[in-house]
Amino acid sequence: MKIIKILNNNVIVSIDEDGREVVAMGSGLAFGRRVGDTVSDQKVDKLFRLEGNANRNHYYDLLQEIPMEYLTLSDEIVRDAKTKMGKPLSDIVYITLSDHIYQAISRAREGIQLRNALLWDIKHFYPMEYEIGMMTQALIQERFGVSLLDDEAGFIALHFVNAEVGSTMEHIVEITKILQEVTNVIRYFFKVKIDESTVHFYRYITHIKFFAQRLVDRKTYDGSDDDELLELVKRKYKNSYDCANEIKRFILKQYNYSLSGEEILYLTIHIQRLIYGS
Repeated sequence: MKIIKILNNNVIVSIDEDGREVVAMGSGLAFGRRVGDTVSDQKVDKLFRLEGNANRNHYYDLLQEIPMEYLTLSDEIVRDAKTKMGKPLSDIVYITLSDHIYQAISRAREGIQLRNALLWDIKHFYPMEYEIGMMTQALIQERFGVSLLDDEAGFIALHFVNAEVGSTMEHIVEITKILQEVTNVIRYFFKVKIDESTVHFYRYITHIKFFAQRLVDRKTYDGSDDDELLELVKRKYKNSYDCANEIKRFILKQYNYSLSGEEILYLTIHIQRLIYGS
C-alpha cells in the first residue's frame, strides 16, 4: 500500500487497487515513513473510504488530531453497532464518533459537560441507537475512567442515526424535532398517553422518521395516490384519518409541505395501530 498522504503516525491516505482514495489506520502505521513509501497491509487495522464526500479535507484534518486510542475504541463500537442494528453505516461515523468521544472526554476532564435538549426524544424515538450510546458511555468509563452524563449518550446516538440515514447532524436534529411535534399532535388529538414500548410505536416511528427525512430534504412523495383505498381507510378509521389531517394542516403551516394522499393513507394506518392496536 503506497502512502499519498500522512495524517499522523497512525493514519495514512492511500490508493486501492481500483484507484480509489482510502484511509488506512494502524498503530504506528506511518512512523518513520514518507509520502511515496509503501506499508504492509498486515499493519493496517482499519480501512475505509470517504467517497464522494465534499468535506473530505475537513475529515482529514480531524483525523490528524484524534489520538489512536479513540479511533480504536470507535472502531470497536461501530462494529458492535452494525451487528446490533443489522444495517450498513456510513464510514464517516468512524471519524465523527472518534472526534465526538475525544472532545467529550476532553471537556469532561475540564469539568464541562453539555446538556442535551433532545435527550427525552432521542431515548424514545431512537432506542437502539441510544442503547449504543449508553454502551459507549460505559466503555469510556472503563477505558478512560471518565464518567459522562446520559446526555452524552444521546449525542452519541445521533451519530448512528446520522450514519444510518445519511443526513447531516443538523438534519438529524430537525428530523427528531418533527418526530416530537407529530407525536404531540397525536397525543393532544386523542388525549392519551402513548405506549412507546409496543411494536406499533416502533413501526410508526420508522414511518415518520422517513417521512420527516423527505420533509427536511424537501423531497415530495413520488408514489401514486390510491384514492379508492384512501376512501376505504377514511371510512373505516375515521378518528385516525381526522388526526392525520390535523397533522397535515400542522406540517403545511409549520413547514410549507403538503402531505400527499398516499402519505395521509399510511399515516392514518400507523396512527390507527398506534392508538387502537389494530
